[in-house]
Amino acid sequence: MDGIKYAVFTEKGNRLRNKNQYTFNVESGSTRTEIKHWIERFFGVKIIAMNSHRLPGKRRRVGRRIIEHTTNCRRMIITLQPGYSILPLKSSLKEF
Repeated sequence: MDGIKYAVFTEKGNRLRNKNQYTFNVESGSTRTEIKHWIERFFGVKIIAMNSHRLPGKRRRVGRRIIEHTTNCRRMIITLQPGYSILPLKSSLKEF
């Protein structure tokens, strides 16, 4: 599980969990097949689809120049087959 950094808990992530989709931040050097293999083996689930995007870099100002730092992670949205769920992430949800 070296490539998976942590699960993401945002408002969008909570909405996606109702559709059996989970959000993770992973290292940018990891391939999609590696991540799929790690999640299927660690959580014991079957994955239907995976979507990913790179997070935007943060900007900071140094004098008059603006420097943009890139992040070294990618966000993955993983869709599980019906009947599967990731229980540690499912039990921490509280609906308002």
